Parts: sequence; structure tokens; C-alpha cells
Amino acid sequence: MAHTLVESDAGLAALVEGGQTADAVMVDTEFMRRDTFFPQAALVQLCFSNAPEQAWLVDPLAVSDMTPLKNLFANPAIVKVLHSPSEDLEVFQCFLGVQPLPLFDTQRAAAFAGLGFGIGYRPLVEKITGEVLDKGETRSDWLRRPLTESQQAYAAADVLPLLAVYRHLRERLDALDRSDWVFEDSARAVREASEPAAPAYLRIKSAWKLSPQQLAVLAAVCDWREQRARQLDKPRSWILPDKVCFALAQRTPANAAELRGVPDMPQAVARKQGEALLDLISDAGRHTDHDLPEPPGRPLDAEQRARLKAVKQKAAELARAWQVEPEALLSSKDYELMVRLQGHAGDDMPDRWSGWRREALIEPLLAVARGQH
Repeated sequence: MAHTLVESDAGLAALVEGGQTADAVMVDTEFMRRDTFFPQAALVQLCFSNAPEQAWLVDPLAVSDMTPLKNLFANPAIVKVLHSPSEDLEVFQCFLGVQPLPLFDTQRAAAFAGLGFGIGYRPLVEKITGEVLDKGETRSDWLRRPLTESQQAYAAADVLPLLAVYRHLRERLDALDRSDWVFEDSARAVREASEPAAPAYLRIKSAWKLSPQQLAVLAAVCDWREQRARQLDKPRSWILPDKVCFALAQRTPANAAELRGVPDMPQAVARKQGEALLDLISDAGRHTDHDLPEPPGRPLDAEQRARLKAVKQKAAELARAWQVEPEALLSSKDYELMVRLQGHAGDDMPDRWSGWRREALIEPLLAVARGQH
């Protein structure tokens, strides 16, 4: 299994230049995120369709000029093939500021080809090629240098079979006239990875239980935590656990003693950041009605749950006709949103409901959500 470690600017430039005649490039990454907020890129694996037996392992810790890789990702003539790339896209956004387009997600493609929803890379490779990939370096420290020969072989083996998987899925989807489905959805995933994240407080479960003023406190605490996590490059939970954010919003402590008394409150945070937390909690509690954050949706009532069941039944019916899993069509939150909108999306229609889904899937489901069975 041929692989070459790329550790210089000149090496990366020559690699990308040699790949210009390829119609597709297979891409994988190794990164670390055990104790940081941002993912740390440790390796980028490439395999070009014009050299299918050769893997290239680009070391971002050694290469200082990533411009050739950025140019490769931006080249519209070369398809970038990744498997379930949500985490990879976050890595690219952080360390490159450029996303791979056009993108072909083989996990999404497998779902649209009727091979199962959410299938992992190793099972998919085995299903299509018969090859069984080694898991030996799954938990390896990819930031340690030098990389061992075992690590390099593992990284190469992860990217090389992707070309055969891509060719198989592309042929299958072209026959079904569904390749555009994959490219549309993959492009949407890229846009979402590049857009600002949703308000941080919406990540907190049970936020719907809070009063409007308490929700304002939760939003302020979560924003503070987000800023601290980014500044210190530490996981959110290391700054404040979710349950503490929720408890602060519920209790709205007014002094240091009340702050220290919040269940599971990290005492080091209370001691060092207590004054800042108390100030923002006090300020948030004075919000007027016009400044209050958008409340998260409450649990569906009985009538809404009945409509949700009907919408999902219709989706399952359409999925059977297309010979795919219902989960491949839409996420659970989309079915729930249709019910909350009472089937009248209008200007509230999410971007992910556009494209190939609009007429074939969304409009029939919205009709069911309106009660038009």
C-alpha cells in the first residue's frame, strides 16, 4: 500500500499540481479534540483518481503554506469525496477557512442508494469492496511526532478504498438519477458548517421549562461560556457544565454565597469568575419584553403528536417507494417543525427543505401536517 508523507510547502505544491488532471480526490483527516474547544488538525489524507494506488499524507504541523490545498478544495472541476464529513468540515473551517466543493458524502450516498442509513465507513468499505480495514490506530495520538509507520499505514488505508466506494456509489446513483441529491445535500452541509452557530442556549435541554426572564439569564450565561471556551480553547463543559448553566438560570443567584450554593457549581469558577457571572445574571434579569430571547419549542401536545405520527407514516411510505430508509430523507426535528408550523412553512421554510426535496417530499408532508391526508 503506497503512501507518501508530505512535510514541506514544495511537496504540497507538487502534489496538488500533479492532481490537476484527476476528476475526484478522496479526502480524510486525523484530528484531536480531547481537551480543546477547536479541533486540532493532525493529518490530511488524499488519494487522487488519476493515481488510485497512492495515498498522500499531508502533515499540517510541518507544512506552513496550505494555499495549494485551499486551491484544490476550491477547484470546481475536481469532486471531493469524504465519508460523513461533518467533523472534517469543522476541521477545515478552523484551520483552512476553506471548504471542499463540490463535495460527495459517501455516507449520504449509501443511504440514497438503499444501502442503509448512517452506515459507518468500515462496514461500507467491506460491503462494497470486501476489504476489512484495521482499527489498530483508532485512538492514536495523531499530534505526536514523528508519526510511526503503523500510523501512516493506517491513515493511508483509511483513504485508499474510498475511490472504489465512490465509483460504485456514483454508478448506482447515476442509474437511479440521484447523484444530484448527494451533491445538493453535501453542498448544504458545507454552507451550514460555514455559517454562524445557532444561539448557544438552544443546546441546553429543558430550556423550554424556563420563564422568559430565566431564559434571558440562560442565554447570557451560555454566551459567556461560549466566549470563554473559545478564548481559552477548552471544551464548554470544562468552563461550565450544561446542568450548571440551567441551574444558574433557574436560581438567578444575586450574591457570591448564592452563586457558590448552586448545585455542582465549580468552586474555582465561582471564586475567579463569580463577579462577572453575577453581573451578567443581574443585567440579563433586567431585559425588557423586546430584548428577551426566542423561546425554544415546548413539547408537542396530544393533537400535534398525532399529526407528527401521520407525517412520519407518510415519509415512511415515500421512503419505501424509493427503497431508502426514512431517516435518510429528513431528520426528526424536520418532521416536528412541520407540525409546529401546522403545515404552513412559507417564509419559515428552512433551506434544507429546498432542492430535490421540495416537490417530491416536503410538499406532500406539509399537506399531511395541515391535516390533508
